[in-house]
Amino acid sequence: MEVRTILWPTDLSKNSIKAAKNVESLAEKYKAKVIVLYVGVDLLSHFGAYGEPTQEHLQHFQKWEMDHAKKKLESVCAAELKACPALEVRLVQGDAATEIIKAIKEEKADMVVLTTHGRGAEDMDRISTEFGSVAKKVITNSPVPIHLVNPLKK
Repeated sequence: MEVRTILWPTDLSKNSIKAAKNVESLAEKYKAKVIVLYVGVDLLSHFGAYGEPTQEHLQHFQKWEMDHAKKKLESVCAAELKACPALEVRLVQGDAATEIIKAIKEEKADMVVLTTHGRGAEDMDRISTEFGSVAKKVITNSPVPIHLVNPLKK
């Protein structure tokens, strides 16, 4: 299998950051480019019709979220992905699973590194599902191999 491009979707949770070492190792092994993808929530599609909060407030919050995510991604990449031969950061808004599948196709990714659980499992002492909802949707719909990392294993 030839791996030229690895997609690493992260929600910047403690769980999803645990995949960084796997990403770095695979990128180094295959001399692959890494695309780090952060998907922000598209609040306008959820609340815009109700008028409260206003679209202006939602847009302001989304800009803040994306600015904050970009800074944190840069910090994570500098600390965790030093051995990656090439690195790109992408920030988009929308449904996480849909945007990940879209990025796989657009970026011509050969592999995806994904944690089985992200932000949704962080506050749980025990998890009762095999995979988180985003991971399950991506696994089911991905046209390329998925390298799964279970962040809940000690």
